[in-house]
Amino acid sequence: MSPDPARILITGAAGCVGQTIAEQLYQGTDAQLLLHLRDPAKLTAVPKDDPRITLLVGDLRDLAPHAARIATATRVIHTATAWGDPERAHQVNVVAVKQLLALLDPAVVEQITYFSTASILDRNLQLLPQAAQFGTEYIQTKALCLQQLEQHPLAARIVAVFPTLVFGGRIGPAGQCNGGDTHPTSYLTAGLAEAVRWLPLAKWLRADGSFHFIHAADIARVCVHLATTPHQANPEPGQGPVRRLVLGQDPITLNQTLQRLSRWRHGSYPPVGLPLSGWLINGLIRLLRLEITPWDLFSIQQRHFVHEPVSPPERFGLVSHAPSLEAVLESSGVPRRGRF
Repeated sequence: MSPDPARILITGAAGCVGQTIAEQLYQGTDAQLLLHLRDPAKLTAVPKDDPRITLLVGDLRDLAPHAARIATATRVIHTATAWGDPERAHQVNVVAVKQLLALLDPAVVEQITYFSTASILDRNLQLLPQAAQFGTEYIQTKALCLQQLEQHPLAARIVAVFPTLVFGGRIGPAGQCNGGDTHPTSYLTAGLAEAVRWLPLAKWLRADGSFHFIHAADIARVCVHLATTPHQANPEPGQGPVRRLVLGQDPITLNQTLQRLSRWRHGSYPPVGLPLSGWLINGLIRLLRLEITPWDLFSIQQRHFVHEPVSPPERFGLVSHAPSLEAVLESSGVPRRGRF
């Protein structure tokens, strides 16, 4: 007799990443999907009326109506999050996580994949002191929650994933989101339409900095792999009971980004440019009287947001959907002009 199919709970299931994970699990497995979301109308990547899908509609801050179903979950993928309002961020990003874990049945649940952000980690995947000290309400609550998860009774079953800059969905020819795509558009992809308008000016600038990025489809591939393979104690060296995986491609510099964007859109990139040194940036901030938060200032000084190890799909024997910036631009629907 074959074992019963997994029952996988996904929170934030109507979001860009949540929907992509749900779609890959729906198409590639026989799992029963419990999709927690606030607005079913936003769920477009999977059929709402399929018998394998159960919608848990409501606010994450009130899980009581769905307690019985949550207790049946064998795997959990917790993507839901909040930012903007400090009180709501704390309730969703800290308090609701505790409540969700409390509703799980320790005799049933095998693994919890918890979504955080790479912004709270240093190069070696350790918690940045500045994240808790200077971070936005989103970053501070994510840092606090990670600290609490390390002490939780279910810590050994938790995989914390830390996405870097997330692309996903498409922009249309006029810059609108969801240009023929069934997935929601990530905030970063939505910003591409505005970013390319500034390329004629930005391509003449040079800046010292580097970062990782990842496409929502590749985040989903890693999460589906984790949810469909046997869970094991954390194999990562130098970590606690909670496994930490920074999801991203190899780092890319700011100058490489401008070069590739410029060549993608215009077919050329000037050989020289104005270096944006620290003193010049600080001078512009004062001259333009820009409001800079302590976290903004730290980020300007930090410049290199890179991590080791980083975990693209290839680390798990998979193939990335968008391993390069050019693949991201193609997938996002950014029009191409000239030759690369």
